[in-house]
Amino acid sequence: MYISTSTIKKILKAAGADRVSDEAVIAFHSNINKMAYKIATRSVKFAKHAKRKTVDTSDIKLAMSFE
Repeated sequence: MYISTSTIKKILKAAGADRVSDEAVIAFHSNINKMAYKIATRSVKFAKHAKRKTVDTSDIKLAMSFE
């Protein structure tokens, strides 16, 4: 997918987990990638709607507000 499982494990450890099971990494990995893809596709739609080729921070913030 888009975000590696090793990055997911680092995120969970940075959040305070001492240990993280492989099953937890897989579950979090699947969900975070789906969420990131949704936000990305919405951001692109907002940029296109504004007749821009560049996705701006405002597009991402707007896309995230729908979560």
